[in-house]
Amino acid sequence: MSIRRQTPIVVGVGDIVNRSRRIEDAVEPVELMLGAIESAVRDTGLAPAAATALQAEIDSLDVIKCWTWPYPDLPGLIAQRLAIKPLRKYQSSHGGNQPGLLFDEAARRISKGESTVALLTGGEALASLSACAAAKRLPPPNWTSLAEEVTTVFSPTTRELSANLGATHNIGAPIQVYPLFEAGFRAYRGQSVQDNNAESAQLYADFANVAEANDYAWSHGNETETAQSIGTVTKKNRMICTPYPLLMNAFNTVNLAAACILTSVEHATELGIPEDRWIYALGGAGTRDSDDFWKRPNFWWSPAISRSLDAAMEASCLGKDDIDLFDFYSCFPIVPKLACHHLGMPIVNPPKPITLLGGLTSFGGAGNNYSMHAITEMTRRLRNGNGQTGLILANGGVATYQHVICLSYKPRRDGHPYPDCNPLPEYVTDVQVPAIEEKADGIATIEASYTPTYTVEYDKKGPLRAYVIGRLKANGHRLIANHDDERTLKELCSTEIEQIGRQGTVRVGSDGRNLFSLDGEKARL
Repeated sequence: MSIRRQTPIVVGVGDIVNRSRRIEDAVEPVELMLGAIESAVRDTGLAPAAATALQAEIDSLDVIKCWTWPYPDLPGLIAQRLAIKPLRKYQSSHGGNQPGLLFDEAARRISKGESTVALLTGGEALASLSACAAAKRLPPPNWTSLAEEVTTVFSPTTRELSANLGATHNIGAPIQVYPLFEAGFRAYRGQSVQDNNAESAQLYADFANVAEANDYAWSHGNETETAQSIGTVTKKNRMICTPYPLLMNAFNTVNLAAACILTSVEHATELGIPEDRWIYALGGAGTRDSDDFWKRPNFWWSPAISRSLDAAMEASCLGKDDIDLFDFYSCFPIVPKLACHHLGMPIVNPPKPITLLGGLTSFGGAGNNYSMHAITEMTRRLRNGNGQTGLILANGGVATYQHVICLSYKPRRDGHPYPDCNPLPEYVTDVQVPAIEEKADGIATIEASYTPTYTVEYDKKGPLRAYVIGRLKANGHRLIANHDDERTLKELCSTEIEQIGRQGTVRVGSDGRNLFSLDGEKARL
């Protein structure tokens, strides 16, 4: 006997921002999430008694893993505080793709009749935690007690790398890896370093203008950054890893939370939720590239981004021209650039919005939860008639995990139910990747044929370390290397000559690292 399929819709969304950095105003993440949930329940348009009844019907609770405070059972704590007993209580793994993935899965469960009312939420209070740490007030006053002691503020930049080829060369953090893709994509397009910087600066200036108009953006109310302030390296806007100064990096020190409530058209009708609250979930898709960035096919393309975009639109019975509003994850400029390039859209001044929030620099990083805010804002925009259909690209890792979802103020035009499953495999495995030379010795180039790439990391004193993705001339194998001498480090910092394609010598150092030295004549192959 077949079960009658339901039509999943969003019926309530909520956001919370706490901009205070005062110790006495340090609200912990779970309280911010509860505030966002309360706002989402009100957003359904139901009368208070009916809204309370809806909350009691929540049978599925998904929570985005929190960076700020390592709660032992965050879904259980939220359920207890809400006085609900959901059959499903789930906390995600780390990754900015998780809001899109969990939304897609919640919509599928509702469609199949496995859930009646689903709640998604997530939140961070890294700004408050950082303020308390600076004042030596850890744990913050009145925050949930933990069995483990928290003595530092979590950061994806400072967490310990897994023992692998990347870690051997001190590379693996997002601030180091995304610049590799930016340099590779720039070289693939034949773009100069100067033109690339201008493009990224203008892109993020446009994003800053979007954030300025968003009441929930962390930067709202502050002076809006411009292309000049973003693209110019100064003491306040120092270089982090070339080509990205600070204002082209995600800003995670925020206090933000968001929540989303889904149910079915059938149940919303029974409850009396007004139809002007309904936004239809159409479909989604996601996959992931290799966890090891050095095993990607090249550094100007993300197969996972491209395939997730295409598969989500196909699963939703849409083409790219049917999408009115986009929100591309934007921890660094390269992610929206890769999405735009795949869809054939201009990166600067696109004909349709490519961010609704303003990016992780201006809106705020919000840990793994950024795209939950994209879901809430997309819902509001579609309700208000700013477009008919929207697409959200949620990205995680080092351009590793992707999930794309499509929403609309109208049902699916093919009349079919929500897709039964994710149309993509967990991993992209059918791309060609060069063989890896872990211990490299001989003549090498900064890859040209596969168009990778390099970056130079800076500290507050200046250039710290170079990271080169190269090819051995003898066998074409790929390698990772650090700079071998100060001259090479200095030359790789130069913006006057194209570094990709240059030749040099690589050797294995006494500590096991590959060390690369550029040829002195600055000639390109």
